[in-house]
Amino acid sequence: MSEASPCLNCGACCSHFRVSFFWGECASAGGTVPDELVSSISPSRVAMLGTDCKSVRCTALEGDVGKGTRCSIYEQRSSTCREFEASWTDGQHNPDCDAARAAFGLAAIAQPAFSEETWPALTDAVCVA
Repeated sequence: MSEASPCLNCGACCSHFRVSFFWGECASAGGTVPDELVSSISPSRVAMLGTDCKSVRCTALEGDVGKGTRCSIYEQRSSTCREFEASWTDGQHNPDCDAARAAFGLAAIAQPAFSEETWPALTDAVCVA
């Protein structure tokens, strides 16, 4: 796994889920997502090309799932992508991350063990008997 982000060695979510969002996030409407990378799925929603079909793979994903990936429009990505987090980011489990990884034969991201940085907060907790 990448120490910077487990996503840099994964990309499973970009190759497993449809990435749909409000059309107002497109560049032509004042948003950031390039218009040429989306298709309309309803009057108010669009999807990233490649994620609206059976063999899902976002057109902005570069690299090999499970080996090394990156988003070619990372700074311009949609809110859907910005809000999707790897499991255990900020201590929160994401079962959708686990499901996407499993679809590619990748193990779920392990919950991190307690570290010395988290131990003082745990010892300050009040125990109620």
